[in-house]
Amino acid sequence: MPYPEALVEPMRRELTRLGVEELLDAQAVDALFETAEEGTTLLIINSVCGCAAANARPAVALAKQANVVQPDRYVTVFAGQDLDATTRARQYLAGIPPSSPFMALLKDGDPVYLIERRHIEGRSASAIATDLVKAFEKYVGSDEVPADGPDHPVVDSSPFGNGLPPTFRSIM
Repeated sequence: MPYPEALVEPMRRELTRLGVEELLDAQAVDALFETAEEGTTLLIINSVCGCAAANARPAVALAKQANVVQPDRYVTVFAGQDLDATTRARQYLAGIPPSSPFMALLKDGDPVYLIERRHIEGRSASAIATDLVKAFEKYVGSDEVPADGPDHPVVDSSPFGNGLPPTFRSIM
């Protein structure tokens, strides 16, 4: 059952006022992925959770202000509200566990960089924006694509690391 529209409307506006296009149904997602076969797209799965409000949406705003080449398209679906659109977007991201909030930078229709909820929780909007900007610098306007699947923010892969970015701070 979707969240009440009155609840999510202010959260939608945080992205749409930035020029992020909402995809409200499965047909809009299909049309986007057809268009996304060329160029770059940042897909944002929006959410009502606190980490979307404090970290994810502000990170998108900061990244859009950066003086770097920007993706050709910014689009969003709202998890818990636009159920069919969110389900369809996740179908296009087969093999990537669903999470929200979530961001995927697509290059020529394929995900090249992912920021999952675990990369958002416990991190500042500026740290997440820095990750996005680095991904834009690496993939937008270049021919580079990862050889072994999409990249993630730099993570601690040491034997005792937690697999999270070094800017992660537990709220526990």
